[in-house]
Amino acid sequence: MAGHHFAVTPDTPSTTNRRPIGDGKTFYRGRFAPSPTGPLHFGSIVAAVGSYADARAHHGQWHLRIDDIDETRTVPGAESVILQTLEVLGFEWTGLPTRQIHKQSRYLDIINTLLDQNYAFPCGCSRRDVQRHAQSQNTAMIYPGTCREGLPSGRTGRTIRLHVPDTTCVITDRFLGLFEQNLAKEVGDFVVRRADGFAAYQLAVVVDDEDEGITHVVRGADLLSSTPRQQLLQTYLGFAMPTYAHLPVVIDSAGHKLSKQNAAHPIPDTNPLLILIHAWKFLGQVAPSQVGNVDEFWEAATCLWSPERIPQLKSYPMPRLDAGV
Repeated sequence: MAGHHFAVTPDTPSTTNRRPIGDGKTFYRGRFAPSPTGPLHFGSIVAAVGSYADARAHHGQWHLRIDDIDETRTVPGAESVILQTLEVLGFEWTGLPTRQIHKQSRYLDIINTLLDQNYAFPCGCSRRDVQRHAQSQNTAMIYPGTCREGLPSGRTGRTIRLHVPDTTCVITDRFLGLFEQNLAKEVGDFVVRRADGFAAYQLAVVVDDEDEGITHVVRGADLLSSTPRQQLLQTYLGFAMPTYAHLPVVIDSAGHKLSKQNAAHPIPDTNPLLILIHAWKFLGQVAPSQVGNVDEFWEAATCLWSPERIPQLKSYPMPRLDAGV
């Protein structure tokens, strides 16, 4: 596996198990995957606006996935609030929302396939073990390969990790351009099944995108560095590779990414059109003129969507949502 090479290029998604959608000529199936850990904040809306506009501009489909793989973080009632917010903002998704929580057996089957093909291995190391090794070597917190060739005597498997080749992944992102990452040196063998028995995010999202026939992924740039891990999984499993495009993430006045963990404020629902226009301008787009409601906004915005205008930045400060536009 040391000589393995893999790359993602824009606008050339694999067509394995893919069907024409939209106008019958365009291949485009996008998605938005919020976690039900609280209400949507402005950063979530920016990601939703970017992915939805791109799907509409391509006459494609836009699917909604509830990213609830981590049951311990799910907040009761959050999913309903998320769906209501998206509806108020005029988003329309194809079919019913899908949920990761219903796919645990599917994920575990895939993990067993990786184990059977020697692409993955049991690991007895805890996060603290990896941290201690990094501190002793004065290096970044990268898994040192302790269990790669077999569990040391006296240890039992806690997690399942993926074998990572020592090669450079080269991604040409549609919005951000060239991105390179050597997984072995910068990430290490990463977890695909956690110590609590749940599939890890990287594994789940790859399986979901394959099962749902996703051809285009438009999401926040905080996930750009996850793309090589996901592509490696797609390569090992023989899955189709979507086209990737990453949007600037919204940061607060202290330079921190807006997130529910950081208690980012949920967006107000008193003026949905204003929120959409703020998100649209955050993405560098020309705001539609003379629109009076969200339906009119989306009709006009679809024609105005211009990926070339998106700031080629990984993050950008949040605007004042109480200000006019």
